Amino acid sequence: MTTPSRRDLANAIRFLAIDAVQAANSGHPGMPMGMADIAEVLWNDYYSHNPNNPKWFNRDRFVLSNGHGSMLQYALLHLSGYDLSIEDLKHFRQLGYKTPGHPENFMTPGIETTTGPLGQGFANAVGMALAEKLLAQRFNRPEFQVVDHRTWVFMGDGCLMEGISHEAASLAGTWGLGKLVAFWDDNRISIDGDTQGWFTDDTPARFEAYGWNVVRGVDGHDADAIKQAIEVALASSNKPTLVCCRTTIGYGSPAKAGKESSHGAPLGADEVAATREALGWAHGAFDIPQALRDGWHAGNAGLVREDQWNTLFDAYAAQFPTEATELTRRSHGELPEGFLADADAYIARLQADGPVVASRKASQMAIEAFAPLLPELVGGSADLAHSNLTLWKGSKSVASDAADANYVYYGVREFAMTAISNGLNLHGGFIPYDATFLVFSDYARNAVRMSALMGAQAIHVYTHDSIGLGEDGPTHQPIEHLASLRYIPDNDVWRPCDAVESAVAWKAAITRHDGPSCLVFSRQNLDHQARDAAQVAAIARGGYVLKDSVGAPETILLATGSEVGLAMQAAERLGDSVRVVSMPSTDVFDRQDEAYRESVLPRACRRRVAVEAGVSDFWRKYVGLDGAVIGIDTFGASAPIKPLMEHFGFTVDKAVEAARALA
Repeated sequence: MTTPSRRDLANAIRFLAIDAVQAANSGHPGMPMGMADIAEVLWNDYYSHNPNNPKWFNRDRFVLSNGHGSMLQYALLHLSGYDLSIEDLKHFRQLGYKTPGHPENFMTPGIETTTGPLGQGFANAVGMALAEKLLAQRFNRPEFQVVDHRTWVFMGDGCLMEGISHEAASLAGTWGLGKLVAFWDDNRISIDGDTQGWFTDDTPARFEAYGWNVVRGVDGHDADAIKQAIEVALASSNKPTLVCCRTTIGYGSPAKAGKESSHGAPLGADEVAATREALGWAHGAFDIPQALRDGWHAGNAGLVREDQWNTLFDAYAAQFPTEATELTRRSHGELPEGFLADADAYIARLQADGPVVASRKASQMAIEAFAPLLPELVGGSADLAHSNLTLWKGSKSVASDAADANYVYYGVREFAMTAISNGLNLHGGFIPYDATFLVFSDYARNAVRMSALMGAQAIHVYTHDSIGLGEDGPTHQPIEHLASLRYIPDNDVWRPCDAVESAVAWKAAITRHDGPSCLVFSRQNLDHQARDAAQVAAIARGGYVLKDSVGAPETILLATGSEVGLAMQAAERLGDSVRVVSMPSTDVFDRQDEAYRESVLPRACRRRVAVEAGVSDFWRKYVGLDGAVIGIDTFGASAPIKPLMEHFGFTVDKAVEAARALA
């Protein structure tokens, strides 16, 4: 074969995608066929990466927001030299292979983020670009640009229809993320057909209004036009760029190009053959000639890129050793030396001091204590900073050029906020936290789910945790939300009962590197609880005995958050045979070994009452059918906290009555 043309190189992507979807009898061939020419120019001429080391810190980040077209990315990774074999491609969407139906960051080398829910990948990319900007401000010096990479994102019409794209694009423009480049696959087709019936936005004008640099009218099948558009993007240093690429979905298919029939189903054997003929592809299924492979393979160039950066970084470290050590530590996700000891000392002081504060205030106190020790901690709130209490004395807006900028004013954008937090953490170098009212976690829930699915260390702070917030009424009073968040796999939910448990929850979230934590805090003041050192240590196990019985317990009261104080008062009235268990994190408690769980909740004691201002059914797994739950299974009401709690049965009398009624 002669030297391959750009179209030949792009056709290698097309036919790997076509063949893989055909072999699986499942998948989305249309987008890879339509975006192959754009991907070829980007990856072969601009994308800075090292297939030999997918986690090289200064690599560019590539995000496929329209993740249903995953075979585009798998073809790119395979052809470029990543550890993704032709057998993986032949077994697309099959169990045990590294080519799942949508890109998964925990399965496939070179995948930066899990995508599929449309628009979230774009928001993740905004978070990654923000991370690059902040790290560059902190660590770069005029002669040493040690943080210097771009974030590239592919997205389709569906991504831009989703509301999260509006939220994230607006923030990206406000922040001036000049190293973010998004390619819009403007093929005007979605699953239901021609989008002119439901998507007639002036998208270029929308992005220009957001403060983006927009390159209009690019022929997405003309390599020279694509290259020229990317050059325009590279010249924009203070604005993100949208490249509007007019493409044909299912490009090359005689019968299905430009039609929704190519979106989410195999072409069919006859149409595959016809497409091979139409594009002059004389090779069999999964057959990529060596000349084409040589034209794609990026391994050697990647080694050179990383080696050049290592040389630069070594010179930087010689001149700026403190900064180099910190950047290395943060890029490896390591906590500062001495942080754990300092955190434990703070928790011990809290236990000794016994402050009576709302847990949202205790959260702010913990941030004030921990943030000076953690330059990687970057936080924010969805226009509720003074209610969530997420600001601290060292907070500096990321909209500034400050070297230590660390606070994000997200505005009223809960969904994008959460997805951007995911992107900040996935980029590396940051532990992000975000915040809103617990009831508004509904707006963000799918991004919280993605935090857990991806194992992103994002800390989601939720305040105003129950009907206890009072007068704002049922629209603002969470009922089902605690249970809903707890049902997300690998998502640790903490609802602490006082300042000490709040600090322990923050420490747990900061030290948990394999997934998210939801920290749920009260509006109202909470009583301090007496504990010995062993009990303080046991908080980190998610559930522990706060007040024990004399002898084996005859009744166990379980509670979280503001209801722990109520349970303690009820126990005093019920006598010495009652044990009180505080369970700030059921998720963490459930991961403890059986012996520990039995020591806290012995099977022999079946008289159990759970008290929590949330839906009651969740607690049945702890109290059983024989036990009682004091919860709330209706919407709340607008009133001050005291009459509200009495009206809905969250009283000491009700807890005592429930315990005495048990057989």
